Amino acid sequence: MNRPILGSLGRNIQKLRMAKSLSLSQLAQDAGLAKSNLSRIEQGDGNPTLETIWRLAVQLDVPFGDLVASVESPLGENGVQVRLIDQGNDNPRVDVYWMSCAPNTIKQSEPHIAGTTEAITLISGKLLAGENDNLRYLDIGKTHTFAADVPHRYQTDDSWATLMMVITYAKQADVKQDDTKQDLLS
Repeated sequence: MNRPILGSLGRNIQKLRMAKSLSLSQLAQDAGLAKSNLSRIEQGDGNPTLETIWRLAVQLDVPFGDLVASVESPLGENGVQVRLIDQGNDNPRVDVYWMSCAPNTIKQSEPHIAGTTEAITLISGKLLAGENDNLRYLDIGKTHTFAADVPHRYQTDDSWATLMMVITYAKQADVKQDDTKQDLLS
């Protein structure tokens, strides 16, 4: 990731951490990171993987999109590129992503926030995806919805795959007016 992307991501993580009254040490420990690594990420000097960003989102109990909301370029590594397309503000929260996977890629994803589902629609290529114990081959134009609060993965064959991913978070019983997201977008 380039410096402006890292700076924006770091500021978002720091604002959310502080809004939740979490110390740097506590968030680092909860996310399984070294405190020094989290500090570098927040300062825009680190180079976090997508999985690290997801773990931070889970520990902060926020959608992944809240961390990358102001990042306009695709994020990625190891043959996978992800870009936030749009975020909903309703209850439940719904985020939409574009994702591209290089040939012969296996993208293993850790569980997201409890109650999260993913619906993926294949745009091009071939893809095997879903919960680890219930993978499905997708045909172009077809959608597969699965629980994303369990380990899941995306796997390509010898061709590129492009897909749209709609992530729906669990409906919140007691929704409070939260200015954190608005602060991140400012």
